[in-house]
Amino acid sequence: MAPGAAPGAQQGAPPCFNDFVPLRQEAERRAGAIQAAAKRKAPREEICKLFRNFAEAEVKVVKFVSTNQQWCGIPPQAVEQMKANHGKTVQTRDKICSSDVGAVGVPQKPSGPGLSEALGTSRLPAPNTSSGRAGTFDTLTGNVLAR
Repeated sequence: MAPGAAPGAQQGAPPCFNDFVPLRQEAERRAGAIQAAAKRKAPREEICKLFRNFAEAEVKVVKFVSTNQQWCGIPPQAVEQMKANHGKTVQTRDKICSSDVGAVGVPQKPSGPGLSEALGTSRLPAPNTSSGRAGTFDTLTGNVLAR
């Protein structure tokens, strides 16, 4: 081992490697928790909490690489990419955690009349409509669903 190297440091690793790895591993662990929750279709509230936890861990990584960029020999492009990724994480977190979003980032269906009601047509016309009103799927040659 080289003189002055930290015990357990890998050969050729930057001097800050031992400080950075636990931060990165924590962020990766929290990202894995989000993936597992999304796979099992967890409720929005749970995914929101997981995204908040991940963003918290990710910001620690971003702060570390920003502060120690020269000491660790991190290229400026890598730091900028990490900052951009964190910005996307924050946007996704805010979208998921807002009250007008449903499970796993899908916007909730708006309440109130739909386009069919606003236009005065039926949602799904019956093949033989006796009301005389045209349905949403009627064309110049008749109802395409009745064929």
